[in-house]
Amino acid sequence: KPCPLCDEAKEVLEPYKRRFILQEVNITLPENSAWYDKYKYDIPVFHLNGKFLMKHRVDIQKFEDRLRKLELQSE
Repeated sequence: KPCPLCDEAKEVLEPYKRRFILQEVNITLPENSAWYDKYKYDIPVFHLNGKFLMKHRVDIQKFEDRLRKLELQSE
């Protein structure tokens, strides 16, 4: 289904696309029912490196801080 909030979030994250891999999950698919049960009222939801980061809108400061920390750890 169309998801304007998801589209908006992807636009905000566009400048960072070379620094991370965006994996989209369609929570309405049967195989993703666990995600649907958990987040049906909170989309979009963002996890970074397997850990919950934020929901509803991109908090760019939080995203940048967490991404920077991950990049420093991998150096």
